[in-house]
Amino acid sequence: MQFDPTDDASALVAILRGIQPTNALETGGVLHAAGIRVIEVPLNSPDPFASIAALVTQYGTTCLIGAGTVLDTKAVTRTFEAGGRLIVAPNCDPEVIRSALELGMEVMPGIATATEAFSAIRAGATKLKLFPAATYGPKHLQALRAVLPAAVRLYPVGGVGAADIPAWLAAGADGFGFGSELFRPDYDLPEIGQRAAQLVRALQAARRTR
Repeated sequence: MQFDPTDDASALVAILRGIQPTNALETGGVLHAAGIRVIEVPLNSPDPFASIAALVTQYGTTCLIGAGTVLDTKAVTRTFEAGGRLIVAPNCDPEVIRSALELGMEVMPGIATATEAFSAIRAGATKLKLFPAATYGPKHLQALRAVLPAAVRLYPVGGVGAADIPAWLAAGADGFGFGSELFRPDYDLPEIGQRAAQLVRALQAARRTR
């Protein structure tokens, strides 16, 4: 699947921190039904590569699936071997970026400053994760957007909820990553489905009114 943030289905990244391999498929199913097509399994989850492999087996042809909290090139390789094609990091590590791109994977490094953003761009990244977004706010993203290349996509992640989507879009956000706003291990499947549907509806509504 191509990672196209202009498409509502792939503008929202589901961050499944803490997911167990035993419930990965069911969780992927409710996310898919709600219209979310990008799924990230953070590597500080229990047996994350097993969850990635399970999700890829069931949803790999219609969803972009991969790893988050990727801190080194070894983790990039292990994600690729599990079938994942997305690498998300909390920081900007040019080696991780280049390693993912060499394997033909999508990569989204974490940035906060213009210096980090341009370092990521020089390494080949075209999609950047503003993290933690709530710490900086939409005005910070707007300032970054003014100096970054227009083709670079920006994704606020961390502390962003459905009600915040319009302000972030107005500031220049292209998509979003949602963690505890969408998934926690103690949420049951109906709640995850409801949260996912709410986020999809909020994005669609905000885009229509821009």
